[in-house]
Amino acid sequence: MKVKEIRDLIDFLSSTGLEEVNIETEEFKIKVKRSSETQVVEKMVASAPSPVAVAPAPVAAPVAAAPAATAAAPKSEGNYLTIKSPMIGTFYRSANPESPEFVSIGDKVSAGDPVCIIEAMKLFNEIESEVSGTIVKVLVENAQPVEYDQPLFLVDPS
Repeated sequence: MKVKEIRDLIDFLSSTGLEEVNIETEEFKIKVKRSSETQVVEKMVASAPSPVAVAPAPVAAPVAAAPAATAAAPKSEGNYLTIKSPMIGTFYRSANPESPEFVSIGDKVSAGDPVCIIEAMKLFNEIESEVSGTIVKVLVENAQPVEYDQPLFLVDPS
């Protein structure tokens, strides 16, 4: 199962009234449960790759048309735009301890520029800016855990 599919499953769970979703196929079992901390558990059962067909879970509330698109959109805080975390994980400002930080306060970024890395389930995901402007504040310390949709950077679009 790909990271994007897991993110979509978490988005689905957060946009509905469901407390738990269980999916089981020949290749894996996954259980996503809503609590004070969202947990994602994946276990590989067989190693043969094959397409994964996810059966829809019963829905207790109507699902928004595109929850991932609205959640990934930058939010405004005053005159600044906010770059938010698209996932749960550990925030890193650089690719490794010896490398320079992707962005610092005062740096200009364009849409698509990498701004940080979020490590989730031993996968290092490069996070790209969705806005253009100047970084005015870094809201998270290096190597700190972040939640889904948590603000990471404030960007001045002017």
